Amino acid sequence: MRLTLYTDYSLRVLLYLAYKQDQTVTITELTEFYNVSRNHLVKVVHELGKNGYILTSRGKNGGIRLARSPDEIAIGEVIRATEPDMDLLECFNPATDQCVITKVCSLKFILFEAKANFVAVLDKYTLADAARAATGKSPEFKSIPVVQS
Repeated sequence: MRLTLYTDYSLRVLLYLAYKQDQTVTITELTEFYNVSRNHLVKVVHELGKNGYILTSRGKNGGIRLARSPDEIAIGEVIRATEPDMDLLECFNPATDQCVITKVCSLKFILFEAKANFVAVLDKYTLADAARAATGKSPEFKSIPVVQS
């Protein structure tokens, strides 16, 4: 299973905001910290705001911050909100399924169970859990660039 870059950026934004929980953060700050496209982050921040994960404010002292406590935001919930679909194979979506063996194939059911277990594990962890893992014992949140292949 591979998550989209959009979901990756969404999780990164939320992790940063979890670390800076009592502060308002700007998109410019996020862009510089993660060294990613401002245009991408603007779209991500907009959706995160529409989905109720962050609060946004405009103006001179504007910025973004978490709308809820990090321990109230499940990682699985964020992934379901940011992934366009979770179809591992074309047969997962009856509207686009063109596979000639769909009616006799058991692979779909095995992968469907795997996907369900994948999401179930993600639902056990919150943004607070991920933020603790990201910061470790260090007092400062560290930027670890993602290497894209």
